[in-house]
Amino acid sequence: MTAEQVRIDPLLLEIAGEGASAPRRSSTSTRPASDIARACDLARAFTDLVPNRRGQLLPAWIRQAEQSDVLPVAKFAAFLSQDFDAVTAGLTLEWSSGKVEGHVNRVKTIKRAMYGRAGFRLLRTRILAHT
Repeated sequence: MTAEQVRIDPLLLEIAGEGASAPRRSSTSTRPASDIARACDLARAFTDLVPNRRGQLLPAWIRQAEQSDVLPVAKFAAFLSQDFDAVTAGLTLEWSSGKVEGHVNRVKTIKRAMYGRAGFRLLRTRILAHT
């Protein structure tokens, strides 16, 4: 059985940007393959939300994922629901703390590599040398 034989929810098609123009797929009774296809569809829909900053579609995606029979996806959706406001902000707002987190990671890596070997002056010099 191929993924084309599995019915995809119209909401997932809307999230993925395919809309009503996408061909309808028939449902099937083969459970494992349909679970895999459903998980793939949900994963594709979620990965479309992230780079395109479609935070307004997150509640619908979470509803779809929580109602799915795919346990890992349902657990991921429940986890996202716990901090819904932060996840929505991350998917909607253009600001990011990624650059700061990168610098913090770099400083911690240098600090771990030098643990017990030298004093603060050398640590400071190595950190400032890379900025």
